[in-house]
Amino acid sequence: MERAKVYFCKEITPENVVKMFKVLGKELPGKVAVKVHSGEAGNQNYLRPEFMRPMIEYVNGTIVECNTAYEGERNYTDKHKKLLDEHKWTTYFDVDLMDAEGEDLVLEIPNGKVIKENFVGKDMANYDSMLVLSHFKGHPMGGYGGALKQLSIGCASTAGKTWIHTAGQKKDQHKLWDYVAEQNKFLESMADAASSVVKYFKGNMAFINVMCNMSVDCDCCSVAEDPCMKDIGILASLDPVAIDQACIDLVRNSNDPGKEHFLERVETRNGTHTIDSSSELGFGTKDYEMINVD
Repeated sequence: MERAKVYFCKEITPENVVKMFKVLGKELPGKVAVKVHSGEAGNQNYLRPEFMRPMIEYVNGTIVECNTAYEGERNYTDKHKKLLDEHKWTTYFDVDLMDAEGEDLVLEIPNGKVIKENFVGKDMANYDSMLVLSHFKGHPMGGYGGALKQLSIGCASTAGKTWIHTAGQKKDQHKLWDYVAEQNKFLESMADAASSVVKYFKGNMAFINVMCNMSVDCDCCSVAEDPCMKDIGILASLDPVAIDQACIDLVRNSNDPGKEHFLERVETRNGTHTIDSSSELGFGTKDYEMINVD
């Protein structure tokens, strides 16, 4: 696999997010799903809809989300829709809670390391392409959250989230903690799930990671730690593995004193195993060229 191109811009503005997408030179055909993390109730770090607005309007996209599998305000459709209203996503955009009703869409993963099928919100079938617009930060279980997490846990239905977290042992909705998987099996299951979504869209995808508000906690935490590092910038790529690897490298190469705290979260969860596993599955590469955009 040839080296992936990852574009980098230091100044974080809504306009520069659009600029970075344009640099990719990628036309997203048909109906465009835009996968974001819409933020748990009480979370202070998620990227607000006002910040996302120019980018989403540029691709005429629909915000897509799925219900969670843990306690909070997003684990059932009625509560989740109310929170999407309160966080003003529905003020600016069409929003599709992809697993709100009906049977899940099942994506086969014949070459999966751990899981051989993935359960995603059935409404994914309504889209021709996807822009994965990620807030890069830490994560209590995965170590970090970026493009690969959005593709896997983010696109999975409630049952699908449980399936990934339990490494294919449980699919019962909201039974996330009934089986605790070995950590690397969970991370490999995330890679498997991400591969199935990439395969589904047949190259009609683009990825943007925004490295700001970098807490060790995810936007899924209602009580999250405040950011421990200064903002770094915006990255864009057509390769989800390369863009996450580039973000990790930027953290490692930073002289920010907060990086040790951030990396402790990543390393104690073996978070980069998701990147390694994804690379081994062949839907992206860790070998990239970083291109600065003024």
